[in-house]
Amino acid sequence: MQEEDILPEENTEEVYERKTFTIDKGEEPKRVDKWLQARLENATRNKIQQAIDIGLLTVNGKPVKSNYKIKPGDNLVLLSLVNPEYSEIVPEKMPLDIVYEDDAVLVINKPHNMVVHPGVGNYSGTLLNGVAWHLKEHNPGITEDTLPRFGMVHRIDKNTTGLILLAKTPEAAVHLAKQFFNHTVDRKYLAVVWGDVQEDEGTINVNIARHQRFRKMFTTYPDGETGKTAITHYRVLERLNYVSVVECMLETGRTHQIRVHMKSIGHTLFNDWEYGGDKILKGTIYAKYKQFVENCFAICPRCALHAKTLGFEHPVTGQRMFFESALPEDMQQLIEKWRKYVRVKPLEEE
Repeated sequence: MQEEDILPEENTEEVYERKTFTIDKGEEPKRVDKWLQARLENATRNKIQQAIDIGLLTVNGKPVKSNYKIKPGDNLVLLSLVNPEYSEIVPEKMPLDIVYEDDAVLVINKPHNMVVHPGVGNYSGTLLNGVAWHLKEHNPGITEDTLPRFGMVHRIDKNTTGLILLAKTPEAAVHLAKQFFNHTVDRKYLAVVWGDVQEDEGTINVNIARHQRFRKMFTTYPDGETGKTAITHYRVLERLNYVSVVECMLETGRTHQIRVHMKSIGHTLFNDWEYGGDKILKGTIYAKYKQFVENCFAICPRCALHAKTLGFEHPVTGQRMFFESALPEDMQQLIEKWRKYVRVKPLEEE
């Protein structure tokens, strides 16, 4: 038996991983649920059967039942939830900016300073605490057992604003997770980055993995041997002397992908304190300029990144759906302040 192609890496933007198994020659026929239970750590037969029932397992590209008997050469693909450290999701009543909702999907516009799911140091007040309350209002019997992780299929950073997609049924979660794996979900972000991005558009295709020294950070690995494939397409929307407004389209969904990729080409996101963007990286040495930048940091006291566009295939109707989120006020004010600055201040040497 070979296990291969485990995607995505732990703690990536997507919350499902794909495990692929190939049955070796000489393997005895055996029920697929029992076979998987013997090879997956902490997996109960009941959980495996539930996963199979909602379509998380395919054999040779087709869904099967729990009593399917494996045979040599079979290719098994199993989607399973990545298991980050997080606690039980306790429903909490809170306002949610719901952009769209039907019986299968939920699209929410997330504010900044909100964690998506509970974890160490953030046991309450997360988006999923609010989603759990909202779903239980309409379906009191719903639990994490009936809808794993209350339908979360991807996530965005605490201080990133914008659109996030959730499923309202297990079947919808499977359908949406497969779209993320197949790179058919359209995700466009708007960012303010340090520096004048020279190329009007480009693609960054460099592996990403955890930083070897600073384990809460991620970095690029150009050798292609470390980390996971990460692809970001970018387009410059506006140049404002010492910063640029760029649109980034994700092809993959690694943790901090846009932040890490833009830093790798010399354009760290504005006020991204984890990656050094909360310091003056471009501009003049004059005190007035320093004060201007400090004022900009105060206006947008977070990493200047917004999940603007979300497009996906509806898991029930098959209809292609698109949603857009207006730029939040802090980023609007930040960009306008830079526009006013460049109108009165010519570009000076650093």
